[in-house]
Amino acid sequence: MPSSIFDIIKYTKMFQDYLGLKIYLIFFLGLFAALSEGFGILLLLPLLESLDGTMTYEDLSGINKFAIDFMNLIGIRDSTSGIILLITIAFILKGLITFSALGFSAYLIGKLLRELKFRLFDNYSLMTFGYYSSKDTGHFTNLINEQPTKALEAFSQLTIFGGQLVTTIVLMSIAFIMTWKFGLMAFGVGLLLLLIFMSLNNYVRNLSRITASENGILTKWLIQTLQAFKYLTATGQTPLLRKNIIKSIDTLTQNQVKSGIAAAFTQSIREPIAVVFIMMVVFIQIYIFEAEVTPILVSIVLFYRALNATLAVQSGFQGTFQHIGSMELVHQEFIRQKRNQVKDGSKLIKTLEKDIILENISFNYGDKEKNVLEDISLKINSKQSVAIVGESGSGKSTLVDLISLLHTPTNGKMFIDGINGEDISKLSWRSQLGYVSQETIIFDDSIANNICMWSGDHNNDKNLFAKIREAAKQANIINFIDSLENGFNSMVGDRGVLLSGGQRQRLFVARELFRKPDLLILDEATSALDSESEKEIQRSIDNLKGKITVIAIAHRLSTIKNVDLIYVLKDGKLTESGSYADLSNDKESNFSKMIELQSLTES
Repeated sequence: MPSSIFDIIKYTKMFQDYLGLKIYLIFFLGLFAALSEGFGILLLLPLLESLDGTMTYEDLSGINKFAIDFMNLIGIRDSTSGIILLITIAFILKGLITFSALGFSAYLIGKLLRELKFRLFDNYSLMTFGYYSSKDTGHFTNLINEQPTKALEAFSQLTIFGGQLVTTIVLMSIAFIMTWKFGLMAFGVGLLLLLIFMSLNNYVRNLSRITASENGILTKWLIQTLQAFKYLTATGQTPLLRKNIIKSIDTLTQNQVKSGIAAAFTQSIREPIAVVFIMMVVFIQIYIFEAEVTPILVSIVLFYRALNATLAVQSGFQGTFQHIGSMELVHQEFIRQKRNQVKDGSKLIKTLEKDIILENISFNYGDKEKNVLEDISLKINSKQSVAIVGESGSGKSTLVDLISLLHTPTNGKMFIDGINGEDISKLSWRSQLGYVSQETIIFDDSIANNICMWSGDHNNDKNLFAKIREAAKQANIINFIDSLENGFNSMVGDRGVLLSGGQRQRLFVARELFRKPDLLILDEATSALDSESEKEIQRSIDNLKGKITVIAIAHRLSTIKNVDLIYVLKDGKLTESGSYADLSNDKESNFSKMIELQSLTES
C-alpha cells in the first residue's frame, strides 16, 4: 500500500504540472463539505436526546458536549425544531460546497484537455525531424487524439479519491473523538479494506498501460490501411492487414472486459461490506462495550458514512489506476519531446539576398556508422538555379534537409547570408521556402484552400482570389480548374484522391508559388509524372529562373538543362560541379555517364 500511496502523490504532482496548484482547491472544498456533513451528523445525538430525554449532559463525550454548548450559545438547546433546522442547514451547506467542488472539477477537466492537446500540437510543430521520422503516424495520432481524453477520467477519479479521502479522515476523526474505541474500529476496518484491494488496483493499472499502448498500435494499422485503401482493395490484400487489426482489437476488448469486471466487483461489494461491518460494530457496542442505544444510533450513521467514504476512496483509487496509463503515456511523450525539440536561433532572415554557403559539412543520422554526407563544400547564390544530382542514396535529399534547417550538421558549418545556420530563427528562414516533393501534400478541402492554405475567404476577398488565380496560372493548372463546375471551390478529396497525379503535383506547385518564396526546393518533383504533366511543371519552373533561387533534386537529367549550376553527389561526397554543357561534354565526368546510362534505359 505505501508504494501505491506514493504513486498517487506522484500522479497528483503530474497533473499539477499542467494545471498548477489550483487542483488542491478541490480538496479544500471537500474538506469544508465533510466538516458540514460531520457537524450535521454530530447534531443527531442532541436531537435524539431531546426526543428521548434519558441521557444527561455528563453522559456525553467531549465533542457532543461541544455540540450542546454550541446550541446553548445560539439558543436552540431545548428546541427540537431548531436542531432539525440546523441539521438541515448543515447538509444544504454541504450540498452547495459539493456542487462548487464538482463544478470546479469540471472546469479543470476541460482546461486539462485543452492544455494537453495544445501542448502536444505545439511540441509536434517544434520537434526534430529525426524524432518525427523515428515514430509512425499512429503514435502521434493516438497521443494527441485519444490519450488526453482518456487521461481526463484518471484526473476525475483522482479528484474523487482526494475528496473522499478528506471525507473519510474528517468522519473518522469525529468518530475517534466521540469514542476512541469506535474510532479505532472504524480506522482499522478502513485500512483493512484498502489493503485488501491493493493488488486489484495494481492489476487494473497494468491493464491501463497496456491499453494505452495498444491504442497507438491499432491507430497505426488503421491509418496505414485507409491510406493504402485503393492498392489493398485492388490487389485483394486487405485480409493481410486485417490480422494485425484484429489482434489489437482483441487485446483492447480483453482489457476492457477485465477492467469492467474489476470495477463491477468493487461496486457490487460496497453495500454488503458496509452492512456486515456496521452490524459488527453494533454488536460490539451493545454486547462488549455495553453502550447506550442512542449513541449507537449516531455511531451507525457516522460509521456508515465513514465506511462508504472509505469504499469511495477505493473506487477513486482503482479508477485512477484504471485510466492512468493514458496520462503516463502523454506525460512520457512530453519528456521525450523536451529532449527532441529543435534548438532555435534568434537571428532573423528577412530575405535571401546573398548566398547559401556550406563549409566542410558532414552529417550522420546517429544510428549509422557511416556518414550520409562527407565533407561537402558548395555555394548557392541568390536568384541562382541549382540542380543536385546523383544516384539513389547519394545524400541529395539529406543535403536539402540541411539547407532547410531540418537537420543540424554533424560537422562543418552552413551560412545563410553570412549568418551561421545554428544562430538563425528557423521560422524566419523556413517561411521563405517553397518545397515541392515527389510525394504530393494535398489536403481534403477545396482547390482554393489548398493553394492559399486558409489565408482567408477567397469568395469575398478579391485580392486574395487574384493571388490564388495567378499562382494557378504559374503552375499551369488554371485551365483544368476553370473546366470544373465549382472551379476553385471544387473539393479534391482525401490526399487529392479526386485528382490525377499530374493535377495533384501542379496544385502542389501552385501552393508553393502562392507563397512567393525566396527559395524554391524541388525534390524530384516530376519523377513520378507522365511526360505531358512533367512538361507543364517544368515550364512553370523555367519561368521562375532569375526571379527566385531554385534548388532542384533531379531524377530525369533532361529537366535540368536550363539550370545555372549542377552539383553531382556520389556516396555522400561532392564529386563535380559545373553547367549542364560543361559536365555533359566531359566524357570522363560522372554526370556524362549518368546521361548516357539514362538514355540507354529510356530507349
